[in-house]
Amino acid sequence: MSHEHANPLAVIEHIVVLMLENRSFDHMLGFLYADAGNVSPSGQAFEGLAGDESNPGASDGTPVTVFRIAPGTASTYFLPGADPGEGYAATNAQLFGSTAAPTAPVATNQGFVTNYAYTLGWEASAHESVLAGTVAADIMGMHTPGTLPVLSALARGFAVCDHWYGSVPTETLPNRAFTHAATSQGHMDDKTKAFTAPTIFSTLAAHGVSWMVYGYDAAPLTRVSFSDLTGAPDANFGQFSDFQTAAAQGALPAYAFLEPSWGSSGNSQHPNYDVALGEQLIHDVYYALRNGPAWEQTLLIITYDEHGGCYDHVAPPTHAVPPDTTAGEYGFDFRRFGPRVPTVLVSPRIPAGTVFRVPDGAMPLDHTSILRTVQRRWNLPSLTARDAAAPDVGAVLSLSTPRGDDPLQGVAVPVSTGSNPAAGRPSHLQKVYAALVAQLPAPDEAQPAALGTELDYANYINARLAAWQAARRR
Repeated sequence: MSHEHANPLAVIEHIVVLMLENRSFDHMLGFLYADAGNVSPSGQAFEGLAGDESNPGASDGTPVTVFRIAPGTASTYFLPGADPGEGYAATNAQLFGSTAAPTAPVATNQGFVTNYAYTLGWEASAHESVLAGTVAADIMGMHTPGTLPVLSALARGFAVCDHWYGSVPTETLPNRAFTHAATSQGHMDDKTKAFTAPTIFSTLAAHGVSWMVYGYDAAPLTRVSFSDLTGAPDANFGQFSDFQTAAAQGALPAYAFLEPSWGSSGNSQHPNYDVALGEQLIHDVYYALRNGPAWEQTLLIITYDEHGGCYDHVAPPTHAVPPDTTAGEYGFDFRRFGPRVPTVLVSPRIPAGTVFRVPDGAMPLDHTSILRTVQRRWNLPSLTARDAAAPDVGAVLSLSTPRGDDPLQGVAVPVSTGSNPAAGRPSHLQKVYAALVAQLPAPDEAQPAALGTELDYANYINARLAAWQAARRR
C-alpha cells in the first residue's frame, strides 16, 4: 500500500481555514438539500430541516415553526435582526430551557424563541442595535440556497459536514481557543480575552512547517489573543491582500488561518451584520485558491466559531473528551460539545455532493478536527486530550484525479438591499481587540478621551499595534 493511500492527506500541501462568526448549521445550511428530501446527489443522507421543526413561542407557548428567509428584502441579510444570546447561560437556555444545565443533560433545543425574547428585552433597554420590527420568532428564520448561493454552491459542489459541532457550548473566544490550542483553559465566556496555552502554530514552527495568520483589513486579532503568538515573527502575519498575493504566486504556507473583518460594517457574518458581505468573502477566498497554481494540493475548510444563538434542531453530543484537568467555569466539565455549526470542505479531490460525517457513535467532528487534520498531515503531536481524540477529515479526499469543474461558475454573489442596523457602532470583538492591544508593551499613545464609534476603535487598534511593532523593532 502506498503512503498516499494510507493517508489521503499526503497529497495536500496547503490547509486553509476561514472561520466566520456566530451562525448555526440549520440557520445557514439546514435547507441545503430540502428540494431533494434531504438526500445529496450522491445518495447520502443529510441531516437538514424537514420544515416542520418548531419552538414554543415566547408569550403563550404557541409553536413557532422554522421558516425560509425571503430573498430580496431589506432585512434578508440582517436577520435574525439582533444579536442573540450566545454565552454559556444563554446556550443552556436554548438547549435545555434553563440557564443551568441539568445534571444528565439531554438537550431538547426548545428554548431558542424564549431566550431570544429575553435577549431582545435587555438589548432594547441597553440601546443595542436592533433591526426595526424584530420579534422573538425571527430566530426561527433560516437561509436557503436562494439567499446564500455562494456557501450553498460550495456545500453542494464539494462537501458539507452536517455533524460538525462547536467545541464548547458558549461564545466566540473559548471556541476560537479550542480551534488554535485545543483548550480554553477552563474559560467559558468572553470575559477572558487572552490565552496562554500552546497553540498549533508553535508546534508547526518547532517542526519546521510554515504557517500564517491573516487578518482581513487589519492585523489579526488571533495574534494578541494568544501569548504563544504575540511574540512570533511579524512575517507570520498578514492581511487578506497578502493572502491573495501568496495564493496567486504559489507561496501559501502549509497552514493558513483567515479572519474576517471584525467591525459591525465588516464581513464576519456576526448577527446582525451584513451576511452578504460574508458571501463575498467566501467567494474571494475560494477564487484566490482556485485560480492559484497550488489549487490541486489545497484543502479549504470554511467554518463558524459558534452557533451564536441561532436555531439548530440537533442536540449536541455529550461524550466530548475534556482537554485537560482544568476545572471549568460555571462547573462545566467539557464533556458536551456546542451546537452544530456550518462547515464546508473544499478541494478538487472531493466528489461533488458529499455529506461528510464520522460513523454513528464515533467521536464527532468539532473545531479540534482542524488541529487533528493538520497534525496528521505533518505528523505533529497533539496539544491536549481533546485534539488527540478528534477525528481528522482526510477521508473526504477520495478522488485520485483532481476535478476540473467549478461549482461556483455562474453563481452571482448576493448584495444586501437594506441598511445595516449596527453600522458605525463598535462590535463586541472590536472592544475585545482594543482591550488586548491596550495591554501591549508600547509607549503610551495618547488614548482618545472616549472610544465611541466603529471607526474610533479601528483607528485606536491600528495605532496601538503600530506603536507596539515600532517598539519591537528598536
